[in-house]
Amino acid sequence: MSAPRLVDLEEDDLDWMAASELTLFGRSAWSGTLIRDDWRYGGSRYRAVRLVGELVAYAVYGFEGEAFHLMNLAVLPEHRRHGLARLLMDDFLEQANELGAADAWLEVAVDNEAALALYRAYGFEDVRVRRKYYQPEGTDALVMRLALRPEGESAAD
Repeated sequence: MSAPRLVDLEEDDLDWMAASELTLFGRSAWSGTLIRDDWRYGGSRYRAVRLVGELVAYAVYGFEGEAFHLMNLAVLPEHRRHGLARLLMDDFLEQANELGAADAWLEVAVDNEAALALYRAYGFEDVRVRRKYYQPEGTDALVMRLALRPEGESAAD
């Protein structure tokens, strides 16, 4: 089996992402329109894992001020538990550090135990709960933060 490769999603891949979103997240999925609009805006980085020529996982990152946000991370069910989410997390944090981000942020459903375990393994800490964040189900989200540099230190230090 060939090694997984990190790639940037191309515009032609966005339909795959939208279909994957619907399969994985149902009514809470990002719509194809939202994905295309965000991708075209250019403020986010769309990354994916390609395995034997097939896209099997993806993540969306965004940088705002000194904060780097993990906005979406998903692995197709048949490819879970093989380190692909870790590959994307490593890439996310590497890019955050390259950009000089002070903090990395994310939101995760409070009932997503696998994701919570992954993020905590990377050192993310609970900040607060956003009630009924994921719609239409009304599932709460846990906001998590990872400090990437000591408080008060700037990227130029």
